[in-house]
Amino acid sequence: MAKTGYAKGANSGHVNQQRARPARPASKKMVASARTKLCRSIAREVVGLSPYERRILDMIKTGGSAADKRIYKFAKKRLGSHKRAVAKREDIKEVNAAQRARAAGV
Repeated sequence: MAKTGYAKGANSGHVNQQRARPARPASKKMVASARTKLCRSIAREVVGLSPYERRILDMIKTGGSAADKRIYKFAKKRLGSHKRAVAKREDIKEVNAAQRARAAGV
C-alpha cells in the first residue's frame, strides 16, 4: 500500500515514489548462453555418455514397471538433488528418443 504522509497509522511515513530497480545478475544465473549450449552439445557428441548415464539409458530401454522411479532414485543417489535427478532423467530420455529416431530414419 502507498504511504499516506501521516506520522501515525497503518500506512504511516513519508510519501515517495518507488524507483524501478535494475535486474540483478543472479536472475540470469541458470540461463545458458548460445556459446555454452554449442560447446556442451559438441562435448556430448565427441565424448558420449558417462557410465552412470549409460546405465540410466539401459534402464529406460529395458523399461518395466516403475522404471521412472528406479531411474529417479539412481540418478538422485549419483547427483545429490531432486532437481538434478529429474533433469538428468529427462535429458537421457531425450537422448534415447534421438537414438530411436536416428535408427528409424536409417
